[in-house]
Amino acid sequence: MFDQPEKQSILIVDDAIENIKILVELLRYDYSVKVATSGEKALKIAFSNNPPDLIILDVVMPNLDGYEVCKKLKASPITHNIPIIFITVKDSEEDEIEGFELGAADYITKPIRPVVVKARVKTHAKLKKYTDLLLNISYCDGLTGIPNRRRFDEYLKMELAVALREKVPLSLIMLDIDHFKLFNDNYGHQLGDSCLIKVAQELNSTIKRKNNLFARYGGEEFACILPNTNLKNAIEIAERFRMKVIELKIPHVHSLISDQITISLGVTSIVPDLHSTVEALITGADNALYKAKKSGRNIVCF
Repeated sequence: MFDQPEKQSILIVDDAIENIKILVELLRYDYSVKVATSGEKALKIAFSNNPPDLIILDVVMPNLDGYEVCKKLKASPITHNIPIIFITVKDSEEDEIEGFELGAADYITKPIRPVVVKARVKTHAKLKKYTDLLLNISYCDGLTGIPNRRRFDEYLKMELAVALREKVPLSLIMLDIDHFKLFNDNYGHQLGDSCLIKVAQELNSTIKRKNNLFARYGGEEFACILPNTNLKNAIEIAERFRMKVIELKIPHVHSLISDQITISLGVTSIVPDLHSTVEALITGADNALYKAKKSGRNIVCF
């Protein structure tokens, strides 16, 4: 038996329950459907750890209307790539132009026409799937198969914004394979690549939470972004990484500190404020990593 592919998720936002019922009935067999009856609830769902693949958004709603919701979604690095289909009684050319200028993918006028809605949703859901596939390819490190530096940079920026908004800690681990140049010089680059792959795959499989990101930072250096994780827990994860590499038992008789591959790790953690930057966070972890190297390597410093 083959596993069924996971359904794409759609968020339907409308303050009229009867409209939500019609749309849910139209789409629930082909998609995983979430609903919100206000702009505020829609934003909460969209900014969660499991955002929708596509949003069907009513324009005319009390308090926070669809245009304002769209502005907030397109302004955030977390949600700006989610396609938005406006569905509304507003049918003037000016209304459509405003919707598209705000970044909407499509504009459907009420009353709801089932054939039109299903066709438009299918088109944009398919485009989103292809876009996500291309992004995943561009975010993947060609050697190790884990997220690359580009993905690291974008994800750290995004999670810093989340931590600032939610007032929660954000931690970062930077780690380096000890004396890796000596490994390459003595065992050759083919075995060096094999070593990098083994370490990357082992540590990537160690992280448990879906929103943690383990990435190749460059060369023999790796990084792990830990959203909503305090310093104590981040240090524990770093120590787990250190032990996992020791358990691999990859020989390195030319190392100056051990007869097998080891890693040094630096950890930093902040609860960001308006002055916090990605650069400062990386510098903090880098400084801790430098401290680990100066202190004898194969240790965790913070």
